[in-house]
This record gives sequence, C-alpha cells and structure tokens, in this order.
Amino acid sequence: MLVATPIAAEYGAWIDNSGPWMCYPGQAYPVPALPGCRPLLKLQCNGSEVPEAVLRDCCQQLADISEWCRCGALYSMLDNMYKEHGVQEGQAGTEVFPHCRREVVKLTAASVPAVCKLPIVIDASGDGAYVCKGVATYPDA
Repeated sequence: MLVATPIAAEYGAWIDNSGPWMCYPGQAYPVPALPGCRPLLKLQCNGSEVPEAVLRDCCQQLADISEWCRCGALYSMLDNMYKEHGVQEGQAGTEVFPHCRREVVKLTAASVPAVCKLPIVIDASGDGAYVCKGVATYPDA
C-alpha cells in the first residue's frame, strides 16, 4: 500500500476513489460490454438516424462508467465486435460494419462521449475532454 498511496493521492482517489487504475482488465472494476452502444455505433457510422431510445440506452450505460474508463470501454466494445465476427488483426472486418471504413468506425467510437455529452479524462493530469484519442483497435488492413 505504500507505493499505491502517493499514486492514489496524486489522482485524488481519496476524494472519489477513481483513477486510471480502475480501467485495467482484471482489476476490481471490469470493463463493461456496453451492449446499448453497439447499435448506436453501427447507425452513426452508416449515417443513419439514431432513435432517441438507442441514444439514451448507450449514454446511460456510458454514464455509469467512470470518466477515466469510458474510452477504454468503448474501444474494448469495438474490439469485441470485430473478434465476435472472427476478424483477425490486419483484416478489413467489413462484415461488422458493411458500409463503413475502419478508420470511420474508430472515429465514430471516439466521438460517442461527445454525442452523449459525457466528459472523459484524457491523461494522468485529470484534464478532461469529450472525444477519445489513442484508438486501441486493430489497424486497418
């Protein structure tokens, strides 16, 4: 605990018990699947109108996640969507998003917090933003 104490204090963990350590797989807070955000991502990426109920479901699920972990949860969801369709690293993965280039899918996922008007923390300083950066998904084929 001696090592964790200065780090926890730096991130204000004693105030709201949140910080970047919450977001790592296998920690006390598992990465949520965000099932409500999958249809939002597909509809947005294809340029379709997003029904209010779909937007509300996704935004509520994302709001339930610490602002430190929202981007990681979105990227994990995106990776899982590709993996569920058997897409390997380096493959195009067009069967997951048939009318959407992979780079557009990544940018669309990165913008979900902004669409939901939910802040995210972008670095260890605690600085906030609304658009994720550093997309952690398979590279384009």
